[in-house]
Amino acid sequence: MNEVAEVLCAGIVVADHICTPIAHLPAAGELVMADRLLLTIGGCAANVAVDLVRLGHSATVIGRVGGDVFGRVVAEMLRAQGVNVGFLQTSPGVDTSQTLIVNVTGEDRRFIHSFGANAEFKAADLPTAALEKARVLYVGGYLLMESLLEEELAEVFAVARLQGVKTVLDVVTPGPADYLARLRKLLPHVEVFLPNNHEAELITGKKDPLEQARSFHQLGVRVAIITLGQAGAVVVSDEGEWRVGTFQVPFVDGSGGGDAFAAGYISGLLQNRDLEGCLLLASALGASCVQAVGTTTGVFTRPECEEFLKQNCLRIEKIH
Repeated sequence: MNEVAEVLCAGIVVADHICTPIAHLPAAGELVMADRLLLTIGGCAANVAVDLVRLGHSATVIGRVGGDVFGRVVAEMLRAQGVNVGFLQTSPGVDTSQTLIVNVTGEDRRFIHSFGANAEFKAADLPTAALEKARVLYVGGYLLMESLLEEELAEVFAVARLQGVKTVLDVVTPGPADYLARLRKLLPHVEVFLPNNHEAELITGKKDPLEQARSFHQLGVRVAIITLGQAGAVVVSDEGEWRVGTFQVPFVDGSGGGDAFAAGYISGLLQNRDLEGCLLLASALGASCVQAVGTTTGVFTRPECEEFLKQNCLRIEKIH
């Protein structure tokens, strides 16, 4: 099935193994019990696609899985969620990317990751013909995929912009490196850029999130959003600068929170909302995600999101 959806979600696709919060990390040889161990969908592209479908949009995943059982399971889980997997390719002889996510009560998550088939994803995997019917192109996990080259991706983004498709970019930075060298030619073609503050610091060398956002805007991004986890976000765009708060909700697991934020913002774009309206949806969806274990498990449906927004307020302050 290669029908084209409203949103093309390209990039990282992962099988996540997640434990519900445990009391402490086990010592050598120790057994620690968790209430549940879950095998779930993970990876930026897969998470955003699932979240968008939950909000009533159509989404296609473009990425790679391995020729193993986890590749088949991930594809089936995406289909079950209503995501189009017609452009999900299998790399024979390669494992599907997997992440072991360890949740400890009161602590940040710990990750053990194998990159697998994502290493083979490249710009040529993005079918430019599909852009003719799409409204948004989202690429998640850029900078982590070595085969996804800047100049080739910039060409795809440029074609998308010429066809009126909004481009949204998210990144993953595995450690210190010269990431700006892989962004300078690409960012002028990006409508919305969504790194978190840790990623942005590695890219820019700046600690202040507002300065980070300003740097990306100066490099050509129309809307630069630096997400700050439970501290909210800062935004620099053609229209000004904003600080965004957070909804106060019970925190269980932060996995997928940033992807849910991205999906909420994209949903706002599809509804032709203004920037503050997009930020409101993004923040609400991010807040829903962190209330359950798993990257997409707790994400709101559209009616749930609308009801939540009726009962809760979000601080969005324009500072310039």
